[in-house]
Amino acid sequence: MRFVVNTSEQGKLLRDYLREIGVSSALLSRLKRDERGILLNGTHVTVRAVVYSGDVLELAIEDAPGASVVVPRDLPVCVIAQTEDYLVVNKAANMPTHPSHGHFEDTLANGLAALFAKDGVPFRPRFINRLDRNTTGVVLVARHALSAAALSASMARGEIQKSYLALVQGKLLQPQRIETGIRRREESIIFREICAVKEGERAVSEVVPIVAGEEFSLVKLIPHTGRTHQLRVHMAHIGHPLLGDELYGTGAGMARHALHAACLKFPASKGEGQVIVRALLPQDMMDKIEELGREAVLLAKSECGQTGKEL
Repeated sequence: MRFVVNTSEQGKLLRDYLREIGVSSALLSRLKRDERGILLNGTHVTVRAVVYSGDVLELAIEDAPGASVVVPRDLPVCVIAQTEDYLVVNKAANMPTHPSHGHFEDTLANGLAALFAKDGVPFRPRFINRLDRNTTGVVLVARHALSAAALSASMARGEIQKSYLALVQGKLLQPQRIETGIRRREESIIFREICAVKEGERAVSEVVPIVAGEEFSLVKLIPHTGRTHQLRVHMAHIGHPLLGDELYGTGAGMARHALHAACLKFPASKGEGQVIVRALLPQDMMDKIEELGREAVLLAKSECGQTGKEL
């Protein structure tokens, strides 16, 4: 990746310049070990070099051929947005985000590896956010190590905001803020349970009702922390489990748990402002929302970037 030093950065140590553009300690260590890892005006330099206006800095942060450890598989992948630094996809249901036990070749990572392989571009999936296998919607993927470091740091600082649409059991009328602890249930590798904050990981979720029906409701969910199964656990905790959630609810109402990552907001690279991306609703959730009436459909579409009324 190529950078041009501007006037305001003149006279800085290269070490400080690299830190300001988001190079992490781990990435810097890797670059130092590569004789072509850091080139200033075409010459290998150390981080003690001084940069001047107009200098050209090249960093070997692109993935080398064969860098992907994921098996490419021709799977449906819906790309919403793409730049040289990141791409955003709308993940389908019944698709794990990354390979794990029992899912080595049917994941979003496999599909992305195949997508890039068609263009002869090396690709190593670097997911900034991850979704459960049956949760649909926005997934942000860094395209190289520098972008991954910057976006991960933004996530740690709370600068990446997520909102979901969900269909939940019962008539939910009042907005709520849920703050609890969440921990893994003893002897289970999957199931999470509510506990006191001091006994688990602090988890905070905001619930915004959109349309309440007699049997089920459409809600907007905003997680302020990122715990495993957080939204599913919290909705079950307040007596409104997700439709189709067999783990934390009855499993009734839909063939999968009705949760969709509708919107993601994150800082653009190079200080270019905020990026807002939205993912269209899958058909199974849209079909169910139609049972709540036209207003529910319009509001749901609006949250996902389609035409409709603003909430």
